[in-house]
Amino acid sequence: MIYRVRHRTTYAYEAEVTFARCVLRLTPRSSATQTVLQTSLKVSPEPTLAFDRVGPFGELTTTVVIETPHKALVIDAHARVDVNSPASRLDFGVPWEDVRAQALRTADLDAQAPANFLYPSVRAPLAPAITAYARASFPPARGVLAAATELMGRMRREFTYDAEATDVSTAPLEAFEARRGVCQDFAHIMICGLRGLGLPARYVSGFLRTYPPSGRPRLEGADATHAWVCLWCGEDTGWIGFDPTNDVLAQDDHIVLASGRDYADVAPIDGIILAPGKQTLDVEVDVVPEAELGAPRLAFG
Repeated sequence: MIYRVRHRTTYAYEAEVTFARCVLRLTPRSSATQTVLQTSLKVSPEPTLAFDRVGPFGELTTTVVIETPHKALVIDAHARVDVNSPASRLDFGVPWEDVRAQALRTADLDAQAPANFLYPSVRAPLAPAITAYARASFPPARGVLAAATELMGRMRREFTYDAEATDVSTAPLEAFEARRGVCQDFAHIMICGLRGLGLPARYVSGFLRTYPPSGRPRLEGADATHAWVCLWCGEDTGWIGFDPTNDVLAQDDHIVLASGRDYADVAPIDGIILAPGKQTLDVEVDVVPEAELGAPRLAFG
C-alpha cells in the first residue's frame, strides 16, 4: 500500500522571533516493513543553517537554525511511503518469561536491539501500579503475544480517548490513574507496564491512514501524529507493533516515523526560540492511499 503523507505544522507568535533552533523528526525511514519512495521538507522562513543526521535509535533528524525575524514558522513535510507489513507471526505458545530471559542475556547493542528498551526512561518510568495492572494479563507461562494482546484490549475497553484530559508533559501514572488521555499516554502506560515485567518495549511515532477502508471504523488519532508500542517477542518473532489506542496490531494502516525509549526520543519537533509573548500551534495531517478512488490527491513537495 503506497501512501502520500502530508504533515504541516504552523507556529504563530505573539511577538517577533529573532532566533530559532529546531530538531525535526518528520522524515520516515525505510525498514523491513516500509519503503520510503520520496520525501520533501520545507521550512519557512528559510533556515540559515540546516543539516541531517541519524539519531541513536536510527531515526532521521533535520536540525535547522533560523535567524530571520519572523512571527510565524511553517514546517511542511511530505512523503510517499510503500507500507508492506506482513501478517504477524502470532506464536502464542512462547511463554513471556522465556522472552524476558532471552532479552536479559542478549549481547546485541544495535540501535533496535532489545537491550536498549528494557529499562525505565525519563518519560516512561517504572510505576508499581502500572506494572500490577499489566501483570493481570501475564500469568505464569502464558504466551507473550496472547498476553500483550489482552493487555492492549483491556486498555482500549477501560481507558477513554480524551484530547482535553492530558498534554504533552503528562506523566504516565497521572494518565493511568485518570484512565484518560491520548495515544501518547496510552503508549507510555503500556510501555511502563511491559518494562515493569522485564520485557523490552519501544515507543513508536508515526501516522495512521486518514480514510479507513470501506466497512472499517476510523481509527483514533488519524488526523495527528500517532503513537503506539513495539514489543520484542523473542529471538524468532522479533518486534511486533501494538496500538493500545485502537486495540489493533500495527500493520498496513501504520506508517513509522521514528522509534525510541519514549516520546522524548522521537518528538516530531523540538527546539528553542528567542522571543517574548505567547505562541499558538496548528498541526494538519493527511495520510491518503495513493490508489484509493475518490480520495483527495495531495500535492507533493
